[in-house]
Amino acid sequence: MRNVLFLLSLLTAGYLLADPQIVPQNKNPPFFKGEKRGKDDEGKSRSLTGKVSDEKDNPATGAVVQLKDTKSLQVRSFITREDGVYHFHGLSTDVDYQVKADMKGAASGVKTLSVFDSRKTAVINLKLEGKK
Repeated sequence: MRNVLFLLSLLTAGYLLADPQIVPQNKNPPFFKGEKRGKDDEGKSRSLTGKVSDEKDNPATGAVVQLKDTKSLQVRSFITREDGVYHFHGLSTDVDYQVKADMKGAASGVKTLSVFDSRKTAVINLKLEGKK
């Protein structure tokens, strides 16, 4: 009887060790880990656009618009074209930004895009004034 029990325990152990466990695989693995955006991330970015004009309300072609992140102090620039329009995309909703324009000695005042501005695309127009 002992031999039979011993033999059965060996067979059972051998069967358990030889039987591979089936693990279900993900049929659609992510190709770019960390880059997939969910619904929660959609509201985390915004854009800023506007028009730069001179003292006579003409579009300021070639004005340099600077956008400053008040948290990291990083500055981004945009040079306006014929229409005087500028664009900044991918801005955080959790940061205040300061924007200003300069061209040929004329400058606009500094304006702020606040964290409390909930627009997905904010519009801030800038007017250049000569040196005083």
